[in-house]
Amino acid sequence: MTMLTRADIVAMAGDGPAHLVDADLSGADLSGLDLAGWHFERCDMRRTSLAGTRLEATRWQSVRAAFAGMVGADLTDAQCTASDFNNAAMRSARLTGAGFAGCKLTGADLTDAALVDTRFAECLLINARLPGQSFRRQTLDRVDLGQADLRKCDFRETVFRTCSLRDAVLDGARFDKADLRGCDLGGMQLTDARLFRGATISHDQAAQLLAQLGLRLG
Repeated sequence: MTMLTRADIVAMAGDGPAHLVDADLSGADLSGLDLAGWHFERCDMRRTSLAGTRLEATRWQSVRAAFAGMVGADLTDAQCTASDFNNAAMRSARLTGAGFAGCKLTGADLTDAALVDTRFAECLLINARLPGQSFRRQTLDRVDLGQADLRKCDFRETVFRTCSLRDAVLDGARFDKADLRGCDLGGMQLTDARLFRGATISHDQAAQLLAQLGLRLG
């Protein structure tokens, strides 16, 4: 793996978007650079600073970017596959039109990030911070949101397929007309049931709620 510095990246940027393969950028300061259209493949970007960096239409393939600092970065239309963004700081980042497939975002902070038309599939968002975000009318496929901060999130008309909301913080979240039959609702208290008014749940899920009252379905 080739180690690159900020100076190396600045020099490469003069020739237009680059395709980096097996590059070691761990801990590098790439904040504020224009890297739009770049392709990062099997790169080490752990703890890399990308604050305010232009990353529009970038491609991330098998990248290790745990604890990366991406506050205010522009990832519009970025496509991320099989990459590790665990504990990444993405506060106020622009993720409009971005796609995450098979990615790890456990503990990632997406507070105030722009998630318009952002898609997550087969992703881990355990303990992630996503307060106030909208997933309205999306289909979430194999997305684990266990223990995530989902306060005031909009899940109206959202379809959950093999997903998890186990022990998530759901204060003020909306689930009108959501299809929750494919979602693990473990840890949900009966007091949370009002949040799911108008949503569709399965017979088994209803039984779990009633069991908390000591009742059984006949």
